[in-house]
Amino acid sequence: MTNFISELSFIFQRVNWLSIVDILLVTVIFYILLIIVKDTQAVVLLRGVIFLLILMSALAGLGNLPAFSWLLRSTLPALLLAIPVIFAPEIRRALERLGRAGSTGLFFNRSAMAGNEYEEVISAIVAASKRLSIRKHGALIVVQRSDSLNDYIKTGVLLDARVAPELLIQVFYPNTPLHDGAVIISGSILRAASCVMPLSASGILTRSPERQMGLRHRAALGTSEATDAVTIVVSEETGSISIAHGGRIIRRLDSERLENILKAFFRPADEPKSLKRFSRQALHWLNSIFHTEQDA
Repeated sequence: MTNFISELSFIFQRVNWLSIVDILLVTVIFYILLIIVKDTQAVVLLRGVIFLLILMSALAGLGNLPAFSWLLRSTLPALLLAIPVIFAPEIRRALERLGRAGSTGLFFNRSAMAGNEYEEVISAIVAASKRLSIRKHGALIVVQRSDSLNDYIKTGVLLDARVAPELLIQVFYPNTPLHDGAVIISGSILRAASCVMPLSASGILTRSPERQMGLRHRAALGTSEATDAVTIVVSEETGSISIAHGGRIIRRLDSERLENILKAFFRPADEPKSLKRFSRQALHWLNSIFHTEQDA
């Protein structure tokens, strides 16, 4: 015990402010890495890699094993090179978020809708979502923000029509040619329908108690992981309305709550200062909702 206390005191004597900064930097890096892989399939891969490293270290410490030591020295560099390949989707997603953070923020970027335009578009989306929800007609509506969605627009049928509730309802009417896939809205224009969107690789929906959620919800979450777009989903099974952004999804929304969330995302940047302050508070509120309700 005396030796242990003396060793601790020796360590603390060597600690200075630079050492503390060094430890904090390493801690922050590991914390960010854990946040990146949270709720993804990479968690399982990470557990496997850690288990393999612990097992190899334990076997190497058993005694004089020259053949195993040679194998360990030979395969470890290859394993380190394989890590970027294994975790490529998570690394790409993290770099995309950092790229968006360079302009306005890590999780919430502001869009560029003109003056009264955003109110008309949001009213049309909310009205259409409400009626689709009552009728239990499935829908997937993607609203573009700062990231370009041209690659996804090319996968659908070009419309270039002004957004209107009747148009959205007609597009998602069951068994019509355009009802499968997503509609993409840019500004006040419905650019395309029947668009193919990326599916989520996250485990959020897999662990959800509502596992009956299908491809629309996976596509909504996948779109929010790959872009900064806001995606609205109407469930064909239950008629419930959900919204996805930043790799998170809020479910069971009513029309009033949906409208408030969309206004917080798309309020114009040239608004009065008092409204800007309210918008910032709303975005902070939304951020807390995404964190607390993603597993609800």
